[in-house]
Amino acid sequence: MRIRLIAVGQKMPGWVTEGYNEYARRLPAGFSLEIYEIPLNKRTKNADVQRFRGKEGEQMLAAIGKGDRVIALEVKGREWSTEQLADKLGQWHDNGENVSLLVGGPEGMLPDISNRADVKWSLSPLTLPHPMVRILVAEQLYRSWSILNNHPYHR
Repeated sequence: MRIRLIAVGQKMPGWVTEGYNEYARRLPAGFSLEIYEIPLNKRTKNADVQRFRGKEGEQMLAAIGKGDRVIALEVKGREWSTEQLADKLGQWHDNGENVSLLVGGPEGMLPDISNRADVKWSLSPLTLPHPMVRILVAEQLYRSWSILNNHPYHR
């Protein structure tokens, strides 16, 4: 199973990269987690943000693997407990599915990109910094894997 985290933004602070990598490397090959970064266009006072969002969205769609289950991370998505995520992760793995997780830019995703998703997932009703989302997703995927495999990390 391959999980691809498709996220708008590059050049993350060191602590973000280290945090994400720490959890991604803990996952075994059967649950590989990879990141696909989409360059964030510079937002200036006169920037055409709608055009930027459209371009970023096109790149997100192009990065989705053929046949992947697509999950958009959205504030208004469904909230899952860690145990529910573990159940879903186990189902996807058992069904031989790969997963693409979409994380939009500062203004979020355009509706047509969000609507491409099979499911919309909310990590929290709080507005989270996008760099932090990378770490939270990686940690929760690792925690879910640990539940499925009776690993002591979750206890």
